[in-house]
Amino acid sequence: MARSYSLSLRNILFSAIAITGIEARLQAQPSATGESKVEALPQYTKPNWWFGVAAGANYNIFRGTTQELNSSLTVPTAFRHGQGFGLYLAPLVEYHRPDQKLGVMFQVGYDGRNGKFDQVLSPCNCPQNLSADMTYITVEPSLRFAPFKSNFYLFAGPRLAFNLSKQFEYQQGTNPLYAEQVKPAEVKADFSNVNQMLISMQVGAGYDIQLSSENKKNQTVISPFVSFQPYFGQSPRSIETWTVTTLRVGAALKFGRGHLIEKPADEVKAMAVVAPVPVKFSVHSPANIPVERRVRETFPIRNYVFFDLGSTEIPDRYVLLTKGQVKDFKEDRLEVFTPKRLSGRSDRQMTVYYNVLNILGDRMQRNPNADVRLSGASMQGKPDGIAMAESIKHYLVDIFGISPARIKIEGRIKPRDPSEQKGATLELDLLRQGDRRVSIWSESPALMQEYQTGPNTPLKPVEIVGVQAAPVDSYITVNVKGAKKAFTSWSLEVRDEKGIIEYFGPYTEEDASIPGKSILGDRPSGDFKFTMIGQDGITTRKDTTIHTVLWTPAKDEEGMRFTVIYEFNDSKAIVAYEKYLTDVVAPKIPKDATVIIHGYTDTIGDEDHNQELSYARANDVRKILESAMSKANRTDVKFEAYGFGEDQKLAQFNNNFPEERFYNRSVVIDVIPHK
Repeated sequence: MARSYSLSLRNILFSAIAITGIEARLQAQPSATGESKVEALPQYTKPNWWFGVAAGANYNIFRGTTQELNSSLTVPTAFRHGQGFGLYLAPLVEYHRPDQKLGVMFQVGYDGRNGKFDQVLSPCNCPQNLSADMTYITVEPSLRFAPFKSNFYLFAGPRLAFNLSKQFEYQQGTNPLYAEQVKPAEVKADFSNVNQMLISMQVGAGYDIQLSSENKKNQTVISPFVSFQPYFGQSPRSIETWTVTTLRVGAALKFGRGHLIEKPADEVKAMAVVAPVPVKFSVHSPANIPVERRVRETFPIRNYVFFDLGSTEIPDRYVLLTKGQVKDFKEDRLEVFTPKRLSGRSDRQMTVYYNVLNILGDRMQRNPNADVRLSGASMQGKPDGIAMAESIKHYLVDIFGISPARIKIEGRIKPRDPSEQKGATLELDLLRQGDRRVSIWSESPALMQEYQTGPNTPLKPVEIVGVQAAPVDSYITVNVKGAKKAFTSWSLEVRDEKGIIEYFGPYTEEDASIPGKSILGDRPSGDFKFTMIGQDGITTRKDTTIHTVLWTPAKDEEGMRFTVIYEFNDSKAIVAYEKYLTDVVAPKIPKDATVIIHGYTDTIGDEDHNQELSYARANDVRKILESAMSKANRTDVKFEAYGFGEDQKLAQFNNNFPEERFYNRSVVIDVIPHK
C-alpha cells in the first residue's frame, strides 16, 4: 500500500510540473491593410469571480479486503486489490483576486469510483471476479494558493461524498479441470452496509491558460488540473477494510468578467494630444534559404582543461593518445582522434577542443624552445590544484616526450579570472565547475593565439573545413525602426497561404531574426504575411508580405567563420581581440561579402541580461570590423549583428559541461561570399 500511495504522490508532483510548462497559442485577426493602424483599446482587469465546469477521469485504486458482499452473499475467498476508472463532472465557482496568492474554489458534481478487483481463486480452484459501480455526489470546497501570483496554483480542502450507486457484479467460474461443471449465474446486486456519506480530503495543482484576450471584458480560461485523494476517509462500507485512493486528471473551463480600468482625466487628455511615435516596419528574407554551406572555420582552442569534482585525473571525455599514436597525430586530421563522448551538437568543433592536450604536445614537439605554465585551480586547496596540473604534465612528458623542465606548474584556490565573483549567490555549482580547471599559459606565439598574451589567451586556432547546417544567413530579419521609443514591446504574427498563424516575440529591441527553416518547414517555397503588433497602452499594427524559397547552394561555394570567446559575464575580451579582428579577419573578407555577426551566452544568469550581453558583444565586433573596412576605403561589405543570448534552439553548443558553456560565451563571425 505504501508503494502505491508513494507512486500516486509522485504522479501528482510530475503532473504539476508538467502543467507549469504548458503554453497557450492564441488566435488573432491581422489588420486588413498594410498601413499603420492605431486604436485605443479599453483595458480590463482580470476577473475576481469565475464560473464554469470541470471534467476529468478518476483513476481509482482499491485496497483492503471485502468478502461479505451483502446479507445474502458471502463469497468463498476475499477480494483484496483492484483498480478502475470513473467519470468526474461538476459545475464550479472560484474567487481569487489577480494580485493575491490566496483564493477559494467550490465544486459540486458527479464522482465515479468504479473499479474491478483482481481475480481470486476459491477453495475449489474456481476463478472469482468482482466489479464495483460506486458513484457519489461530491461536494469539494478548496483553498486556492498561487505561490508566484501567476497562472500556476495549488489547492487543498475537504471532500464530502453522498452515495448514489452501490451496485456490484460477481461471477464465479468453473474449475478448468472439470469441463462438465456448469458456470453459476452472474450476480448483480447492491453492496450492504454502504456508508451514505464520506468525509475525506484532496490536494492538487492546476494552471490557468488564457483563451481570450485579457483586454476583453468577458474572459475565458481553461485549466488543466490534477488532484490526489488518499484512502483515509474513503471506506465505501462500514464493515470490512475496503478503501479507495483516487488520482484525478482533468480540465476546467472557466468564464469571468473583468472591470474596466478607468484612466485618469489628465492621462486621457495626454493621450489625446500626444501623437504616436512613427515607426518603420521592414522584413528582409534571403532570396533563397540555404539548407547547408561549406565553411572554412578558424576555431580558437580554449586554453582550459576542466576536471571532475573529486578527481585529479584527466576526464575521459578528453582524447588521450598512446605513445604509438603520437607519430600519426596531425592537427589537420583530428577526425581520426575523436573523443568517447560527443553531444551531437557541434561535434566537429568539440573534437578539436577535446584534443587540446594532443595539439599542445604536438606543437611543443615542433617548437622545442616553447615553454608552458600549468596553473591548477581547485576549491579543495592548492595541493589539489597542483595534482590536477601534475596529471597534465605527466601526460605531456610520458606520451609526447616533452622535457619536464619546459613545464612549470602551480596551484591556486581560484583561477586568475574566476567565473565565481565575490558576492555571487546564484548557480554557484555551475560557476565552480568552470573554475575547477588547469589553465595553459605560454608566451610563445607558436602555441597561443596571435596578438594576445596572458593566462586567458586561447591556444592558436585550428582551421576546420566542413559542411555547416542551417547557417545564420538563413534567418529572416525583421526591423522595426523607432520601436524602442514607440512601444514597451512588439511581437510578430506570421500567416501562410492557408491562413495558419504562428507567433513570435515579444521583442524589445528594434531588430529580430527568425530561422527561415522554421517558417518554411518542409515546403520548398511560400508566401507569408508578416504583421507587427506594437504595444504601449495602444495597439499598433503594420503588415508586409514576403516570398521565400528553400535552396541548396553550389558545392564550390565556401564561407568563412571566425570566433571570439569570452570569460564569464565579460565584455572586455573584445579589447584583446581588436588587433586580431583588424589585422587577421578584416583582410580576409572578400569583395561584396555579407558579414553576419551573432553573439551567444551560456545559460547561467538572467535571461534578459544574457540577451542584452550577447547583442552588445556582437555590436562591438561589428564596429571594429566596420572601422577596419573604412580605413581600407571599402564600402562594399554588408554587416549584420544579432544577439541570441542563451536561446537553446540557436546555441552553438550544449550546456552540460563547463567547456560547452565556455564556448557558448562567444561571438561568431560568418563571412558569406557574394552569390
